[in-house]
Amino acid sequence: MLWGRAGATMFVSGVRSFLGHSGCLIPWIQSTANREFSTNTAGSKLHGKVALITGAASGLGKVAAATFIANGAKVVIADIDSRLGQETADQLGPHARFTPCNVVKELDVSNAVDFTVSELGHLDIMFNNAGIPCKTPSSIADLDLARFDQVMATNVRGMVAGIKHASRVMIPNKTGSILCTASVTGVLGGMSQHTYSISKCAVIGLVRSVSSELCRHGIRINSISPFVVPTRLVMNEMKEIYAGAEIGRIIDIINHAGVLEGTSCEAVDIANAALYLASDDAKYVSGQNLVIDGGFTAFKSLNFPQP
Repeated sequence: MLWGRAGATMFVSGVRSFLGHSGCLIPWIQSTANREFSTNTAGSKLHGKVALITGAASGLGKVAAATFIANGAKVVIADIDSRLGQETADQLGPHARFTPCNVVKELDVSNAVDFTVSELGHLDIMFNNAGIPCKTPSSIADLDLARFDQVMATNVRGMVAGIKHASRVMIPNKTGSILCTASVTGVLGGMSQHTYSISKCAVIGLVRSVSSELCRHGIRINSISPFVVPTRLVMNEMKEIYAGAEIGRIIDIINHAGVLEGTSCEAVDIANAALYLASDDAKYVSGQNLVIDGGFTAFKSLNFPQP
């Protein structure tokens, strides 16, 4: 990852904010930051680029914003949480701006795109990252359709609005990169409640459908499907499942859920994937779903007994 020591300090501060202030988290955060930043220097993969990231006040979006800035981009943070969003923009420095945005409201998304162009002159990268979890009964027979509609409004309709309005300003320029956060739960069934899985499966299909049109305008569009990462959103859900468990124990459960031995999925892995797809390194990559899961969804073992 192409960050310097200053980037590491900013990363630790940001992750402290979105994962909470529990003391047991800080050594894990610090060791992650030191590992990622100790041997790398700031890069320029996005030099001169302008990005708009929804849901970037915290979590994966915030780390992606910091990564983009460390690689030369100017970034607009768009988030429903105005207080946290402005704090994040202030933390990330002079190359970050904030604009309030509830992706359920198309006008907010349109205004966020127009704000970006007005403030920074153009829009090169649209990262549709905003999403919400689904807290409904696990059985389809008990599905809460009102909650289903709420989740789809954010996780799917919000993505459509972001793609629509980014395309509106990118098509005349015949260039641009659009990213959407999907999930491994949209790749493989049974990994979450049906509503959330359906919403993320729809995002992957949305990207494939729209790529057929946008390619004619020189615009690339891709999705990223992360494995579980201990962000604030995930931690809040896990704390309900494992009521009373220490934060460190929950993080340990998450970090050992994968199949790739010796490592685990971290927010910086998703940010690096977004950096790749947003940059010219991926100039001929479009319509794809980049799965960041250490091979989890690639296979299923039969687990036959030894002879």
